[in-house]
Amino acid sequence: MNNPYSGLPDYQFWRRSVAAVQTHLFDPTVNPRFRIDADAKVASAGSCFAQHISRRLRGIGFNYYVAETGEHLSPDERLHRQYGIFSARFGNVYTTAQLLQLFQEAFGEHVPAETAWQRPDGRFIDPYRQQVEPDGFDCPEAVARERARHLEAVRTMFLEADIFILTMGLTEAWRSRVDGSVFPMAPGVIGGRFDPDRYEPVNFGVEQVHGDLVRFLDRLKSVNPGIRVLLTVSPVPLLATFEDRSVLCSTTYSKAVLRVAADMITRSYDWTDYFPSFEIITGSYAGGLYYEDDYREVNRVGVAHAMRCFLSNYVAADSPKSASPAATKPAPSGIICDEEMIAALRG
Repeated sequence: MNNPYSGLPDYQFWRRSVAAVQTHLFDPTVNPRFRIDADAKVASAGSCFAQHISRRLRGIGFNYYVAETGEHLSPDERLHRQYGIFSARFGNVYTTAQLLQLFQEAFGEHVPAETAWQRPDGRFIDPYRQQVEPDGFDCPEAVARERARHLEAVRTMFLEADIFILTMGLTEAWRSRVDGSVFPMAPGVIGGRFDPDRYEPVNFGVEQVHGDLVRFLDRLKSVNPGIRVLLTVSPVPLLATFEDRSVLCSTTYSKAVLRVAADMITRSYDWTDYFPSFEIITGSYAGGLYYEDDYREVNRVGVAHAMRCFLSNYVAADSPKSASPAATKPAPSGIICDEEMIAALRG
């Protein structure tokens, strides 16, 4: 007897595509919308997990696009000051609100009220990328000058990239009550002073995340008509939550919101796609195999699995995907995560 499920492909059935497949061979990517050519300029931004993607793309000879290179510095100094971690020196971009704000500032559509915070040691930091200059700045004017240079690079990145990969990480943020600007870390964690009359916590919902993505994508397409966007959701749980509930429950909420928003976007924009790195790492089929002992950090085996699936599905035939064994083998971590500063404050 015929039924709506008769003749459907294996990937639409759990038993055939998940339970019957060896863990390391599992790949939930289906019908990728585009392939990345060898000469395509691939830019990226996002949360801590996004750094794994950028490192692997560089490691296999991809044309990973870096608009802010720090070529005047030694290789060690560039790494120390976070040049090349992402396509521009913006540090971790945790929320879609932060990404939209960055774009708007780069194109002169947003001027934040706050420009510099002071650290306990007397040095100054950029409130919107608080750890990119580990030694800090000697005055607020130096922060402003460096940010102006940074925003030029960000603008160039958005104008010239062929592919933009965004890894969404969080829905929680701290926001200015003065002008609505959002920060990657709360005032007082690294620099600045927390004032509840000036700052407020916010936990974005689906409508807000989706709305920010729509506004960002519409503006991005208007300045770069040929660009394509690949969305992912970070599989790294929250390190801390300001909600009065378990951090695990806050993590589930946050990832669910981001995943739903990503799905809404890919249903509406045919030049975007979703890569299921979140599902690859967190899926029950893996039995927690892809996390470190803290159940939070993704280990090298998990990163390697996710990148094998990425290369297999999104890399064009003329790409360098087979040029280096690094494409499929585990690599060192060394990921820069602003959230770790919260744990440090707790001792």
